[in-house]
Amino acid sequence: MKSIVTSLLLLGFLGASAQTGSIFGKLQDQDQQAVPFANIVLYAAADSSLIKVEASSEAGAFVIRQIAPGDYFVEASFIGMDPVRQVVSGLKSGEDRDLGTISMAPTSVALEAASVVVERPLVQVEPDRTVFNVEGTINSTGDNAFTLMRKAPGVSVDNNDNINVLGRSGVLVYVDGKRLPLGGEDLANYLKNLPSDQIDRIDIISNPGAKYDAEGNAGIIDIRLKKDKNLGANGTASITATQGQKNRSNANLSGNFRSKHVNVFGSIGGAKGSSFNDIRFNNWQNGLYLEETNYIQNHWTNGNYRAGADFYVGKNHIIGFLAGGWLNDGSNTVDNQISLAQADDQVVDSILIANSNTDVNRTNQSYNLNYRYDNRDKGRSFNVDLDYGTFTMEQFRTLPNRYYDPQLVNVLTEVNNWFDTPTEIDIYTAKADYEDKLFGGKIGTGIKYSQVVSDNTFLVYDEIDEQQVQNDTLSNIFKYDERVYAGYVEYKRNFGEKIGISAGLRAELTDAVGDLKAFLPELQEDPVDLYYLRWFPNAGITYSINQMNVVSFNYGRRINRPDYNVLNPFNEQLSQISYEKGNPRLRPEIVNNLELGYTLAYRFNFKLAYSRTLDQITRLIGPDEVDPRSSFISWDNLATQTVWSLSASLPFEVTKWWSAYLNASGSHIDNQADYGDGATVDVQAWTYSLYTQNTFQLPAGFKGEISGWFSGPGVWGGVFLYEESWALNLGLSRLFFNDRLNVKLTGNDLFYESGWSGVSEFNGLIGEGRGNWDSRFVSLSLSYNFGNQNVKSRNRKTGLEKEAERVGE
Repeated sequence: MKSIVTSLLLLGFLGASAQTGSIFGKLQDQDQQAVPFANIVLYAAADSSLIKVEASSEAGAFVIRQIAPGDYFVEASFIGMDPVRQVVSGLKSGEDRDLGTISMAPTSVALEAASVVVERPLVQVEPDRTVFNVEGTINSTGDNAFTLMRKAPGVSVDNNDNINVLGRSGVLVYVDGKRLPLGGEDLANYLKNLPSDQIDRIDIISNPGAKYDAEGNAGIIDIRLKKDKNLGANGTASITATQGQKNRSNANLSGNFRSKHVNVFGSIGGAKGSSFNDIRFNNWQNGLYLEETNYIQNHWTNGNYRAGADFYVGKNHIIGFLAGGWLNDGSNTVDNQISLAQADDQVVDSILIANSNTDVNRTNQSYNLNYRYDNRDKGRSFNVDLDYGTFTMEQFRTLPNRYYDPQLVNVLTEVNNWFDTPTEIDIYTAKADYEDKLFGGKIGTGIKYSQVVSDNTFLVYDEIDEQQVQNDTLSNIFKYDERVYAGYVEYKRNFGEKIGISAGLRAELTDAVGDLKAFLPELQEDPVDLYYLRWFPNAGITYSINQMNVVSFNYGRRINRPDYNVLNPFNEQLSQISYEKGNPRLRPEIVNNLELGYTLAYRFNFKLAYSRTLDQITRLIGPDEVDPRSSFISWDNLATQTVWSLSASLPFEVTKWWSAYLNASGSHIDNQADYGDGATVDVQAWTYSLYTQNTFQLPAGFKGEISGWFSGPGVWGGVFLYEESWALNLGLSRLFFNDRLNVKLTGNDLFYESGWSGVSEFNGLIGEGRGNWDSRFVSLSLSYNFGNQNVKSRNRKTGLEKEAERVGE
């Protein structure tokens, strides 16, 4: 079966060596300035049929590759300029035809009359980020934001739902440019309930500049939701049904009205479904052998809304507001069984059954007020954002612990517990950013204030005489208040056509207090008080060797602060002999990142990265010091983590009807720590991953996709060494009714090989684990566009619409 997957993954390489030619050149305006991001269209001279579409680079250069011998003409177009046509006669096999410098003049046509066609590729590599265009892939149908992370280039997800980029942990997740105030399980649950049908693209910023928050060792993942940018009144209605071992469905309705002076938009959606996880562990500890099985079923119903407006006040001023919300009503059942035996003979002497039931309600509300001044003629902009968000969770769990004899006939002992664990998070943000021209370049500066307040109540109840009695030893209230004051300055400049530089410095003052309120005086601990100033420099240089070869080098320093999930020191029981506890003494991580990039022919991108993290926060599993049967999950700082990584982003046009994309990445991770008393971490691991997508233009207007990923062995957290896994997906789509109705059919993880397995060893505990979830499914999606569709293609935008889109972003 591996040979099948390997063959499909290698499809992206086929066709690269054909004996074809290329055409290249450069665009400039009347002032001899580069014309970036212009549309370059190649037509056949015989019948004017479209052959290929490309775009010029920031330097105005363009190249069209893999062209068969023949006669052609090239047309360049850009908003506000007259189209330019160049004849290419007698292109020979293997010839690279240089069209030289092409001048473009301002157009006399009104801006509203100009139109261009834009077909976004699956992945775009830009100077500061990698863009994963979710809307451009059929096989995202039926997914959610969390599972899409596994498909995004350079991104991986471990067995504890932690997201990594280029082998580095500590990712900050944004939605529409706004940070999510969530971490751990809360973040994973939010993303799992965000349908892929609502997502336009995912921006992966592995080494953000000084303008961005310094939080997040591995950088930032920004999930951008769909937003209709057509003029007039427009809307989209969509519905998706998914069937695997469980079923789920979602529906969404969005609309907008856009004119020269205002853009009003909104959406509402809902989802309902079920999922499962099957997790198994075999543990050896303190002379005992424990065999544990967990079958977890999740059921949910959720709804979401977004509403906002942008007012174009004058030529350069925009005032906007946005409100959004999300509501989730769910339940969770866990069938947990642990067989206990002596390690030498593994003869079971008792079995613990701890089947729990959880009811949970989550709500999220966010509000934004924005003002932007943008004067493109002077190269000057000023932006102000005021944000408030709140996240609440009501959660109640029942956990009976019953010990049986080996035959599961007689109950030996029974302990019943209840857990009431509500959480409320408030986040306040105010920031201002200013950019202007300076000394032939552009300078930017800004300030930001943010505050995150997290109230966590953890109440444990015991059953005594058939009554629920609060256990004051295990219960507590934990409040975490974090305030960050930040300021930055950055400068960017190009020196001629070959060299570009950028440099920045960000300062962040952190003032945080974690206050634990115990119900017994002897358990009361002093507050965790964090107050420190950190500086975060970054620098980059880009060098164009020639029109086809560009290299870049970037450096950045970042921080990852421990959040409320990992600071609370009290125990959260998974069963009576398995629990999780935080560490209030965690220190923030500090990481230094270096990245060397190379771009070939404006299309093939390679990146070599190095990072060294001090005080890496990691998840550890170890034996309990009191009960030899028990194990616990805890958090601690590693001494260091060193990561080397290499990635490649390779798009191919194999034929006119077959395009392919391949992303390959590999990394080496070295984790080191010594906690004393023999508790050490000394783990080195190589890992690699591949992702490919092949898109086929089929007869009768159909479009097909074959995509898949393969993840080699590696390490999660500090000590868990995992084995390989992979998945293969198929998709088919077609447009109907003048391209208004889009029908998609997908099959995901057809061979059901995306599960995980591995082994960990720490402080005398050896554990072997494996797990699966409902990753194999079939989805059917219908999406209908209605309203004032003044052109046929959804990807066609007038000049005014493209300008409004640029300002809106």
